[in-house]
Amino acid sequence: MSADGRLIVLRPGTNDWICFPGDENRIGDVPMCADPMGLQWMMDIVARKPKPTNATPGLIYMLCGATQHSNTDPFDRTSPPIPIGPHWMILWPFDARSCGLPNTVRDDGAWVMFDGTPYAYLHICGTPWIGNEYDPDQVPIWTMRYGRPLET
Repeated sequence: MSADGRLIVLRPGTNDWICFPGDENRIGDVPMCADPMGLQWMMDIVARKPKPTNATPGLIYMLCGATQHSNTDPFDRTSPPIPIGPHWMILWPFDARSCGLPNTVRDDGAWVMFDGTPYAYLHICGTPWIGNEYDPDQVPIWTMRYGRPLET
């Protein structure tokens, strides 16, 4: 994506999904792939529209994980970064209380991101290993941890 928000195609694909290489040195600019409605939702949030305009649910996946500034405010660009593991996003209005889901960042399972805002959506976290069949000599490896910063 260019600095002014236009899409720059590096290589055309063979389906409707668009993938972004991202820049892992910038918070919120991660490698991801989006279907057309997921892309519409993402472009709306980048444009700071009051609510998303996708007419049907959108999908985005970020299998490298992500960092972002807030799990409550979709427009926050100043808070310290929050690490989030590999995940899928179902971009359609979700409400944590009515769904019986948490609204806090988790390293595995489902939760509602931006709960209570028009941009609330279902976040499904987990590594690509979850649900796969393992050979006897394989083990799943998950290195992401949450902890308190060390005081200096």
